[in-house]
Amino acid sequence: MDEVSTVRFEHRDDPLGIAEDRPRLSWQITDRRGGRQAAYELAIGDAFFHVDSADSVLVPWPATPLASREAREVRVRVIDADGEISDWSDPVSVERGLVADDWAAALIEPAGDERGPAALLRRSFVADGEIARARLYITAHGLYLAELNGERVGDDAFAPGWTSYRHRLRYQTYDVTAQVRAGENAIGVQVADGWWRGRLGFVPDLRDTYGGSLGLLAQLEIDYADGRRQVVATDEGWRSSTGPIRSADLYEGEVHDATMALPGWSRPGFDDHGWDGVRRGERDPATLVAPSGPPVRAVEERVPVDTITTPSGRTVFDFGQNLVGRLRIRVRGRRGATVTLRHAEVLENGELAVRPLRTATATDRYVLAGDAGGESWEPSFTFHGFRYAEVSGDHDELEATAVVYHSDMRRTGWFECSDPSLNRLHENVVWGMRGNFLDVPTDCPQRDERLGWTGDMQVFAPTAAYLFDCAGLLTSWLDDLAADQTPEGVVPLFVPRIDLPGPFAEPAPTAGWSDAAVIVPWVLYQRFGDAGLLRRQYPSMRAWVDGLTASLGPAGLFDKPALQLGDWLDPAAPPDAPWQAETDSHLVATAYRAHVAGLLARIAEVLGEEADAAKYHELADGVRQAFHDEYVTLGGRIAASGQTGYALALEFALLTDADQRARAARHLVRLVREKGHKVATGFLGTPVICDALTSVGAIDDAYQMLTRTECPSWLYPVTMGATTIWERWDSMLPDGSINPGDMTSFNHYAFGAVADWMHRVVAGLGPAAPGYRSLRVEPRPGGRISWARTAHRTPYGLAEVAWERAEGELRVDVTVPTGSVATVVLPGREPREVEGGCHRFVVPHPGPADDAEWHPSPPFPLD
Repeated sequence: MDEVSTVRFEHRDDPLGIAEDRPRLSWQITDRRGGRQAAYELAIGDAFFHVDSADSVLVPWPATPLASREAREVRVRVIDADGEISDWSDPVSVERGLVADDWAAALIEPAGDERGPAALLRRSFVADGEIARARLYITAHGLYLAELNGERVGDDAFAPGWTSYRHRLRYQTYDVTAQVRAGENAIGVQVADGWWRGRLGFVPDLRDTYGGSLGLLAQLEIDYADGRRQVVATDEGWRSSTGPIRSADLYEGEVHDATMALPGWSRPGFDDHGWDGVRRGERDPATLVAPSGPPVRAVEERVPVDTITTPSGRTVFDFGQNLVGRLRIRVRGRRGATVTLRHAEVLENGELAVRPLRTATATDRYVLAGDAGGESWEPSFTFHGFRYAEVSGDHDELEATAVVYHSDMRRTGWFECSDPSLNRLHENVVWGMRGNFLDVPTDCPQRDERLGWTGDMQVFAPTAAYLFDCAGLLTSWLDDLAADQTPEGVVPLFVPRIDLPGPFAEPAPTAGWSDAAVIVPWVLYQRFGDAGLLRRQYPSMRAWVDGLTASLGPAGLFDKPALQLGDWLDPAAPPDAPWQAETDSHLVATAYRAHVAGLLARIAEVLGEEADAAKYHELADGVRQAFHDEYVTLGGRIAASGQTGYALALEFALLTDADQRARAARHLVRLVREKGHKVATGFLGTPVICDALTSVGAIDDAYQMLTRTECPSWLYPVTMGATTIWERWDSMLPDGSINPGDMTSFNHYAFGAVADWMHRVVAGLGPAAPGYRSLRVEPRPGGRISWARTAHRTPYGLAEVAWERAEGELRVDVTVPTGSVATVVLPGREPREVEGGCHRFVVPHPGPADDAEWHPSPPFPLD
């Protein structure tokens, strides 16, 4: 065996402050000979373990549990079937965070808490010995940035993140050994409103969702070389004030007055006698949890590709890409002058188009200090969705850079083909995910909403799990989903839950949205092999399905009078009533009910819950029959249905009779062709329409639908210059004007769910067993595409498929990671199983109409 690498714990690359006392381990193997692991050995601290197993993903922790704060060094080596032993992996230290009983800190709140300005809180202390280790455990009611002796702690942003704060509040662990010094020290923390008490949702001026006061909870622990431990914790000895950040809001933006700067405020020796004190707040330490996924970070910078002077004479920077983040400006001007930065995703009539933002002003303001050599500034506690930024105000010189922020997930999926428009579409999907995975998977990142809509996430989950390692982020989100369920098991439309007036005041059972409780964990199990997640979410899944059964009956239709969102944003729906789709919403709801009951039965089988498996299989069969009796005719027609009803019936196996399924397939193809292969589906139909066509042998129709450019279609936005996925098929009209509706986002990933079909069918790579322990390689060339390729970092390593068709042949190159096997299915050939390594296959196959030559780009940028 050549090498063991990428040793991870749970779903974290950085296992500092991990929550689990028995963290599961994963690693990857590089073996150029195609060998397979037969056993592995672990060195954990001073303990040694030999395990006869081929498993290398999320394997159990064999050692004694980690105690609070405890760190242990871990190394891994593997043995193949011939007894050859690999070298030891590089050592990785895993360290547990604090358990509830070890929190000595108290939540403190600024005594003079002002609405708007960010709070400054500080404390001086003395370190009196040789420092062996120092850790800062910290969280806040609001967003925080911490400094030690004038230096930033960590490189993350928007900490502690957004969770269901009443039930779960994340804390972060930082290694600050290098920042604490012998003698005088000071710690300073800025705290701003954030999701805690800032604006949330689409109701104007809805604030204080979780509380009315900012708060800080921090515990700095210094371990000395002589064995002593010093704890500097938040208590009544801290001081508070405000500084240059005069207001900070996620929707409104940030105002920073550099003339009010307090140099050295987080350094020792700063005079804080004029500052206010603090008061004690309330926080149950039992609700404090360690992160399961990566933090938000600045991940990229982009400079303007153009500077535009608008018809009204305003200056607008074009960054060439709709992104999420904020501007960093370098500016020179007189003291007291104000620079104003406004943000928008698109232009309309040559001007910044802010109407789609609704009441979110997305405006930052910087009051200059007047430094002769210029000054640099970037907001700290806000983010915007934008491609264009308008700059105005009094300044002599100004340069701007767009800083991209999102959860720092590892990129794991790539796709490319001979059609540049499809490549742009795929990049739009990637950027849509990047922009909307800022700690919580949101619907949109720019307007007065930015909520974790459950329906959007469940349809996009397969695509998300391919493109990025989002398992940790979504594990945390699912914890919030379970926490926010009602006693009856109902899952809110958005997680974390916020209480909005009107129809959103109380969660109602909503098919396709509440179903995320079952579908998202199942997808993560399929893509990451995490059966432990299924076990942890199992009570939540059962609560949703059983609660719905109590409401509807064991085999009843989903026909309650409550509003169902159905095939949301079907292009046939009225602009002001996006739930009024061509396919009846209760038909869609019943189809989802049968599908989810069947999924829960399969999950019960995985978990060994045999009685539950039988129960939910029976429920699924009953709902299928009810669907059949209510909606399906003897001729295979589905009543009250457009394309979505047929696609769901076919993909969710609601038509068990072969003749009836064949007739329904013909009806679906007819509907697709009658629409000229334009898209005629909404949020719930779009993810399944291409798979439904493929499964009934109409793959050419699927390709024609994928490559249409007339609205509505996936490629229409590409022809209009889109760089992310739009919320509506016609968010921008052909004349360049913006859809007149009041719900128009240019960064919404739901319709990008088609990328999963592009990965599995166009390029031909998908999972055949949980976690890609087995791959299915089945490229299905079609349309005018002459070549395609994809790569995915599976839990076992990099898998790749590349194909070209030319000169009457289909040539396929397959890379299988060590530890996996692949079943390769090619036209006219029996399926063939291959093990780790690189493989080439050639079979007869007609080329595309233009028989284009293969000119692939350089290798994917995998790092």
